[in-house]
Amino acid sequence: GDMPCEDLNFDIAEVLKFFKFKKGELAIYYEMEAGGKTESRGIVEVCPITHRITKFYEKPSADVTESRLASVVFYCFQNKTLPTLGEYLKHYPLVEDRGLGKYMEWLINKAGTTVFGMKLPTGFQLIGQVDLSEYNKWLVHCSSKQHSSTAKSITCRSYARVGIMGNPSDGFHGKTIAMTISNFWADVTIYESKKVVLIPHPLNDPTEFGSLQDLHGISRKEGYLGGLRLLQATCKKFYQYCSEQGIALAKRNFTLKYDTNIPRQVGLAGSSAIVSATLKCLMKFYDLIDDDLPKPLRANFILNVETEELIITAGLQDRVVQVYEGLVYMDFSKEQMEKQGYGSYITMDISCSPHFWLAYMGDPSDSGKIHSNVRQRWLNGDSDVAAAMKTFAELTDLAKIAMESRNWHDLSELMNKNFELRRSIYTDACLGQGNLRMVQLGRKFGSAVKLPGSGGAVIGLCLDPDNLVELKKAFQEAGFVICDVVPYGP
Repeated sequence: GDMPCEDLNFDIAEVLKFFKFKKGELAIYYEMEAGGKTESRGIVEVCPITHRITKFYEKPSADVTESRLASVVFYCFQNKTLPTLGEYLKHYPLVEDRGLGKYMEWLINKAGTTVFGMKLPTGFQLIGQVDLSEYNKWLVHCSSKQHSSTAKSITCRSYARVGIMGNPSDGFHGKTIAMTISNFWADVTIYESKKVVLIPHPLNDPTEFGSLQDLHGISRKEGYLGGLRLLQATCKKFYQYCSEQGIALAKRNFTLKYDTNIPRQVGLAGSSAIVSATLKCLMKFYDLIDDDLPKPLRANFILNVETEELIITAGLQDRVVQVYEGLVYMDFSKEQMEKQGYGSYITMDISCSPHFWLAYMGDPSDSGKIHSNVRQRWLNGDSDVAAAMKTFAELTDLAKIAMESRNWHDLSELMNKNFELRRSIYTDACLGQGNLRMVQLGRKFGSAVKLPGSGGAVIGLCLDPDNLVELKKAFQEAGFVICDVVPYGP
């Protein structure tokens, strides 16, 4: 046709694949630019769950529909539907009615034929009444893109997080408060290339060692699984999601690489930060917008990458706070999760955060097996575990009130209660001596202390400045790494 796609790498194979998958008629649509006029386009309303086009309006006035989804003359029809063209023409003899847009309006709105919509992340140009000068401008634009040899890179960052209250109840229909911190982060960079290339990290994905002893030492401290698998699993899940959601990705390949300074295996959400940053890169590279993968579903996506693709035991808290960023209150009640597939997430004023300190193990080999058998007990209906998760939720609500009123004394008491409750159901053997030692050391100086994640680190709130100085000195002398928490808000 005479309407070129903005993306020069438009892949019609993805359209045909979705057409065959849905086994129904198919119409292509895209999100109109701000200021675009509906009077020059066919406008569709699409069910976000089934992707069925529920309404089609041919060049409607602005007050007819709130939809900004524009359909172009790009349709796929099954053989059995083609006879309806003759039927339509028989009933509509006037020339002004004999256009594909009017036919689609009749087919969907009156005939009730099932037509699915597939979205292109980019739009179309030269629609409607245009003159030669506009074609020449578009020709120059396309030519410049084709001859541009510079591969522009996109870098996205996701931050480490600390669980302030309620964890680990996020995996048990509880409530939590967590916060992203700018002390540590993961960066992922993407740029166009001839093939899809995932670059191993020189430290986290080593393939060469100075000696067998070096291999042993690195494997003992870092484990066997680096970040490369996180990139690959995210890419696989991203393609699968777009295929199922009817999003036609451009035929572009890329190179991905990552870097991170988040301490490993100390429960600061380092793995999910890499997945989150990778997803941001892919969305930007393929021009997806927030509506294509809304924030609540984005958190679910990141969790599924880890739990379904990599069989990592995890809850939603880390992924939610890394998607929303800042200080976030999360309610994962069963009613919410079953009703909408995700929880209720409220962004709090980040100035509600007091001056926390954070300490973690340099060698996290004794961080304990935090998850223990608690999940199985919960699934079996264990009354003690169920009661504990209910109490975690209550503590979180109280902590929200304490933080919003800047009542640090109450918050300190709640933090200590959170830890003791966790200790009662997970037991000291599962928490590990290293975690218990950090908690005891912090409390020695009158500080509230709890685990911010799965183990290997503690977060504390010390209200006495002199005690805080001595606390930091004691942690350093004991071989732990300690720092002030620096909140990160978007």
